[in-house]
Amino acid sequence: MKICDLTQFYSPLSGGVKRYVHEKIAYIKKYSPGTEHVLIVPGQKTQMTCNSRSRIYSIHSPLLSRASRYRALLNLRAVEEILEQERPDIIESSDPYQVGWKAIAIGRSQKIPVIGFYHSHFPEAYLRSGTKFLGKRGTRQAMKLTRGYVRKLYNQFQATLVPSESLADVLSGWGVRNVRAVRLGVNIDIFKPEPDDRNATRHSLGVDSGRTLLLYVGRLAKEKNTETLFRSFQFLQRRRPEDFHLFVIGDGPQRHQLRELQRRAGTVSWIQYCRDSADLARYYRAADLFVHPGIQETFGLVALESQACGTPVVGIRGSYMDRIICHEQESWARENTPEALAHAIEGLSAQKLQRLGSTAARHAGADYAWPPVFEQLFCIYREVCSNYKRNNG
Repeated sequence: MKICDLTQFYSPLSGGVKRYVHEKIAYIKKYSPGTEHVLIVPGQKTQMTCNSRSRIYSIHSPLLSRASRYRALLNLRAVEEILEQERPDIIESSDPYQVGWKAIAIGRSQKIPVIGFYHSHFPEAYLRSGTKFLGKRGTRQAMKLTRGYVRKLYNQFQATLVPSESLADVLSGWGVRNVRAVRLGVNIDIFKPEPDDRNATRHSLGVDSGRTLLLYVGRLAKEKNTETLFRSFQFLQRRRPEDFHLFVIGDGPQRHQLRELQRRAGTVSWIQYCRDSADLARYYRAADLFVHPGIQETFGLVALESQACGTPVVGIRGSYMDRIICHEQESWARENTPEALAHAIEGLSAQKLQRLGSTAARHAGADYAWPPVFEQLFCIYREVCSNYKRNNG
């Protein structure tokens, strides 16, 4: 079987989607000798590189953001030419915009089944927060139109993959047919508890001994709710100025708020990106508590990685990420406010974090390792291909 992943959510600095496709490449190399893989992404220049049984096609595309390095894949003719040449057995599109529509059109013309992966719950992420600009009535109308768009697009796919059962129920309620819930996973060979020299890592970050180290990994953007994180840390600093240190890994439009927080608080460390997974795992293990302020997450891969390393997570209850938290959530914030998140951080940090982390690591390693995740996914691929041949033979 030859699988093609097609996405424009891919850059040198991107996170979840890039991690997912590269873990798939690694799985194919190690566990699936009869499988070939093709990845088509936007890039700085047009080129093709080989990685074992995977070929990565980069198509020259204009830059959308200097911070995230995301690019808009506009040369859809180049996508079509690559697919005509490669002739995959199945195409997986991770894009809800022009690339997704092009994948559907190519699939029809070349008689290849196409599935969509709904990685980002973009209607909620971008429209729910627009109430103050559109008003309640305008927001409701915009949501209605967007739901119609989602339904129209994703019903063109042979299947729509979503990373949680609850989100699958939401899309089914919107009228999207053939929704399949699939888990994402974690590389437990890298993200695992290890007897690191935590003190050396913390010292390199300028963390005073005795402070609770809080870690955030992800984009600094409105849809990630990072402003709430920054304001909650300000709240903690006013109440308990000697107790906490915040370490942020990531970049994005809200970097200016982070720089201002650094200037004011002093106990804030920041790096824009961590390219090496082993280094990222070391940072997870050095932290006492991982803070995830997101309320629109479809899965929460970084929260899973943190737990696999033995570091518990605190956040705001009610997102689709809740189900992958492998320890108690009673201390989590029950509303999306800086004060509530600060109180949640205080509450959880007062508990025995090592014990919570050990429990989380054990469950994360047992339930979310990548190999069984991809085994399930590849079963769906084979089922979709079989049904497509039967119905279009």
